[in-house]
Amino acid sequence: MPVPWFLLSLALGPSPMVLSLEKLMGPQDAARCSPGLSCHLWDGDMLCLPGSIVSAPGPVLVPTRLQTELVLRCHQETDCDLCVRVAVHLAVHVLPGHWEEPEDEEQFERAADPELEEPQNGSLQAQVVLSFQAYPTARCVLLEVQVPAALVQPGQSVGSVVFDCFEAALGAEVRIWSYTQPRYQKELNFTQQLPDCRGLEVRDSIQSCWALPWLNVSADGEDVHLVLDVSEKQRFGLSLYWNQAQNPTKPWWHRNLTGPQTITLNHTDLVPCLCIQVWPLEPDSVRTSICPFVNDHRAHRNLWRAVRLQLLPPRGWRLDAPCPLPAEATLCWQVPGWGSCQPLVPPLPRENVTVNKALEFPLLKGHPNLCIQQVRSWEKLQLQECLWSDSLGPLKDDMLLVETRGPQDNRSLCALEPSGCTPLLSKASTRAARFGEQLLEDLQSGQCLQLWDDDLGALWACPMDKYIHQRWALVWLACLLFAAVLFLLLLLKKDQAKGWLRLLKEDVRLGAAARGRPALLLYSAEDSAFERLVGALASALCQLPLRVVVDLWSRRELSAQGPLAWFHAQRLQTLQEGGVVVLLFSPGAVALCREWLQDGASVPRAHGPHDAFAASLSCVLPDFLQGRAPGRYIGAYFDSLLHPDAVPALFRAVPVLALPSQLPDFLRALQGPSAPRHRRLPDKAEQVSQALQPALNSCLQPPGTQRTGREMGPEAGDRT
Repeated sequence: MPVPWFLLSLALGPSPMVLSLEKLMGPQDAARCSPGLSCHLWDGDMLCLPGSIVSAPGPVLVPTRLQTELVLRCHQETDCDLCVRVAVHLAVHVLPGHWEEPEDEEQFERAADPELEEPQNGSLQAQVVLSFQAYPTARCVLLEVQVPAALVQPGQSVGSVVFDCFEAALGAEVRIWSYTQPRYQKELNFTQQLPDCRGLEVRDSIQSCWALPWLNVSADGEDVHLVLDVSEKQRFGLSLYWNQAQNPTKPWWHRNLTGPQTITLNHTDLVPCLCIQVWPLEPDSVRTSICPFVNDHRAHRNLWRAVRLQLLPPRGWRLDAPCPLPAEATLCWQVPGWGSCQPLVPPLPRENVTVNKALEFPLLKGHPNLCIQQVRSWEKLQLQECLWSDSLGPLKDDMLLVETRGPQDNRSLCALEPSGCTPLLSKASTRAARFGEQLLEDLQSGQCLQLWDDDLGALWACPMDKYIHQRWALVWLACLLFAAVLFLLLLLKKDQAKGWLRLLKEDVRLGAAARGRPALLLYSAEDSAFERLVGALASALCQLPLRVVVDLWSRRELSAQGPLAWFHAQRLQTLQEGGVVVLLFSPGAVALCREWLQDGASVPRAHGPHDAFAASLSCVLPDFLQGRAPGRYIGAYFDSLLHPDAVPALFRAVPVLALPSQLPDFLRALQGPSAPRHRRLPDKAEQVSQALQPALNSCLQPPGTQRTGREMGPEAGDRT
């Protein structure tokens, strides 16, 4: 039996939280005044023409406040409509200099007491207009009010006039204006959202509420049941939608059903803004909505699981989520081996984030170690992503220098470490302090990358690879010396030398396998989306026993050497170490190859300063034409971006594999024939496929399409 955890009714009966309304019998309108006033309602409606404001000739009556009350206008006891009663509060308005004060105390007392003497001023009369708008109706009525002289005091309220009443639909938004004719001041206005059948005790009085389905929400294990208790022949509509304040409401799931029905939702489909709307399939029927999962802890957990961070080139980003959520964002710096990501408060102070809205980074350059933290208001970390890691490569062991600028051009430098920000020239026993002078020299010589700069300070990323190499130089020298001594000892024993050499050769082969086979990845730089896809592929291959070389991660060397020289050096080193060159075909790469094949004498022009693919064709294509390609090259293409027949026949001399459908064969070809067979190769292929899928989906989206969160919803088809 399902256990009810939250019971709702979209057509509530008697309840302490609903309103019981007064009933007015008959269709006619009426007006009444507070004691001492006289009023008259003009027959029929009038045109709503406020006119311009005029100066009051003396004391006049003006409306000061509007007040509404909901009532029922009934033709019969069980045939009623919702009606809005309006009360207009009036006061005496006098311009300065238009009111004569009594000359002495006696005259003041006589003026205040009507039994002693009639006041100098007579009674006041006003025509008060009430304008009412509620789609699809609009009305204007005219009330004539008279105030006796005894109540005429400047600036004082004289009472109110009540109008019964304006009919309106359940759940409608009504707007009411009030002014006098002629108009002496700006008109009063009032807007009110009327309740529907749930908030009023009208189920037995308003016929449109009779047919509303009753809805219960209950939980049974991992499933949530929406149980609609209606008659078997009644037809109704049911819609599930995400209530997003900044976007128009769009149905997430919609069905026209015949009762009774039970709709089953998986608990993973629940989010706080998931709302239910139900209505009878009748003309002008009342639609009622409820959002039952606002405070459900599972819905909030699912919402954070659906949140995605997206990088928008060149320096934009967006937090995609199906619902609004309380979130704060800040930049942080993540270094390999550090337990936590260090917040960077200066460039991006912690601030509230609006979901599904493009935001800008206050940065000059991107870096793979820069990450975004998303936290909720109670300081619990919910999401952290390093958005640049796919396009700029894996995390680097770079040192982040924080420059602080004070008054009178005072500057200070410190290095961000897990223990805090360490001054470069301090005597602390940290890595930043040991290499402080060298880091200052690198900063002054322009070897550090500036990430952020403004009047308060700057951020610099300085490479540490060369210092790590210097640290291990003595260790390598000692190892080489030990190896030389060992070799001399082996020469002294010639009979055993061959056996030792065989063991040494085997150790070298196993060591090379552990380091991984080098792979040079060549592609045509078509657009930023395809570059992100290539970056995601290269990052995923780095997790395998492979050493990947791609121009995305060597832009500085590529710019300094030029594309052709850089490719020659990388190709030579890769082939000397027994590696392989991967040709990643795309529509742009195929076009360049065909251009070269049609006119082999001329080398195709590179598309940009970092396009190594076009520069490499002068060496790659001769290898294929002269039969030197097998064993050195592998071809690949993304099967959703390029048709297999588009690859030129010349390149079929080597394996040309489709990604991600042929990932196991692709990884096996990259590791080489001499590599040991791995039982976990299918698992590794699945990991690479999952890493490629987000970037591949981004390439397949049409230009301008924005993704607003993870696809969620019931299974396809009718889930009743």
